[in-house]
Amino acid sequence: MKILLVTSHFHPENFKANDMAFELAARGHAVTVLAPIPDYPQGRYYDGYGIFKRRHEKINGVEVIRTLVTPRRNGSAKWLIPNYFTHTLFSSLRGLWLGLRRRFDVVLVHETSPVMIGIPGMIVKRLQKIPMLFWVLDLWPESVSAASGIKNKWIIGALGRLTNKLYRHSDRILISSKGFRKSINRMGDYDRRIEYFPNWVDAALADSGNRVDIPNFPEGFNVLFAGNIGDAQDMPHILEAAKELKGEGINLIFVGDGRKRPWAEEYVREHGLDNVCFLGRFPLEAMPRFFEKADLLLLALKDEPIFKLTVPAKLQAYMSAGKPVIAMMNGEGADVVREAECGWSVEAENSHALAEQLRKIAALPESELRRYGNNGKRYCEENYTLGKCMDHLEELLKNSIGG
Repeated sequence: MKILLVTSHFHPENFKANDMAFELAARGHAVTVLAPIPDYPQGRYYDGYGIFKRRHEKINGVEVIRTLVTPRRNGSAKWLIPNYFTHTLFSSLRGLWLGLRRRFDVVLVHETSPVMIGIPGMIVKRLQKIPMLFWVLDLWPESVSAASGIKNKWIIGALGRLTNKLYRHSDRILISSKGFRKSINRMGDYDRRIEYFPNWVDAALADSGNRVDIPNFPEGFNVLFAGNIGDAQDMPHILEAAKELKGEGINLIFVGDGRKRPWAEEYVREHGLDNVCFLGRFPLEAMPRFFEKADLLLLALKDEPIFKLTVPAKLQAYMSAGKPVIAMMNGEGADVVREAECGWSVEAENSHALAEQLRKIAALPESELRRYGNNGKRYCEENYTLGKCMDHLEELLKNSIGG
C-alpha cells in the first residue's frame, strides 16, 4: 500500500505515529509522513532542524516531509494559537501539493491536538478519491475546552463543526478509548464507521533490560509519576495529598516536564514538602529503570467530562512495567485499572482519598504489590502490544482500500 500518514508530531518527537510509520514500512508498505518541523516538548526546533534544514528526509525507510510551523515556546495560548494556525495552514498547502503531484492508496490521520491536522488529510482524500482513516486520540472540541479553559460558545461551536466535517469525510474513525464512541455519535450516525484501536506500549518501555543510569531514589515508599506535568494531570490535588503524607515515609517522585511544573515546584518549596522531588525530563529509554525502582506508579486526571472518557497512554506504559498502579481519576481509565486488577483507584480531585489509599498500599506486603503488578503486565500483553495493534491497523487499511 502507498500510505500517507498525516500527524502533528513525528520522530525525533516521541509519539505513536513513529511506531505506525516504521512498522508499516517494515512490513513492505510505502509510507510518506506529513508532519511539521519538530518542536515538542521543548517549544523550539530540534537541533539540526529548521526552516531551511531537513525539510525532506528518509528515516527507517519512511519518507518524511516537514512543513513550517511557529514554535510553541512555553505552550501558553500566546504561542500555541499561532502554532496551531501555521501548522494547519502550511500542512494544508503541502497536502494540496501532495494531492496533485503524488498518488496514494489511503490516508491515515494521527489526531492528537489540534484536530485541524485532519484538514490536509481530507484535502488529499477528496482530490484523489481515496479512503481516509482518522485515529482519534484527543476528543475535540471537548479536549480544548478542558485543557485550556476556553468556554466561548462561538469558538467551541466552530471547532465542533470542523470536527464533525472531518468525521463525515472519514471512512473509518478509530478510537483510542471506548468512551469516545458515545461522544462521536452525538455528532452524527457514525457508529458503523467507528473501530476501537487502543494505544500500545512503546518498544523502548518494553525493554526491561535497558541499563540507563538514573538518579537515586530516597529512602521510604516511593510513588512515581512519569510524563507530562500539565493542567490536566491535576497537580494541586496530588500535592495536597503529599502535604497530608509529610513525615510518613511516603515519597512522591516526578519524572517529566510541563507547563504546571514551575507552579508545582513553588508549591513544594512554600510548604516544605521534603517528601516530593522533581527529577526533570529523561529519554523514553530510561523509563523502565525508573519504573523498576518505584514501589507504585501514579496517574491522575482532573474531574472533567472529557477525561471520564479517556484512557491515558501512560496507563499502558505503567502496566507493561509489572508494577502496581494508583489512579486518581473517574471514568474509563479507572475502569481499566479495576478490570485488569492492576492496582487501585480513587475519585478524581480527592486528595484526602489519595493520601488514605497510599497509606494502605504502603502497608501491604511486597508479595501483594507484586501480584497487582503481574496482573497489569499480563493484561497489557493480551491487549496492548505493538504487533497485535499493527496487525489490526494493517487489516483496517487493506479493508478500507478494498471496500
